[in-house]
Amino acid sequence: MMIEPSIDKLLEKTGNNRYILCTIISKRAKEIESIKRLELIGQDKKAITLACEEIVAGKVKPSNLI
Repeated sequence: MMIEPSIDKLLEKTGNNRYILCTIISKRAKEIESIKRLELIGQDKKAITLACEEIVAGKVKPSNLI
């Protein structure tokens, strides 16, 4: 089973800093949970997956959340 997006793609967005990556993923996932709680109930994707996808797509940048 492949996990998408890959950790390598995520790390590229933070300059290979795992601490920053962990911080922005957790902060964005918490935001998604609080905003879209009811919308996430029927989906297969969890808030953390959506946060990772947004980071790789460039919708969320480290400077936006830290």
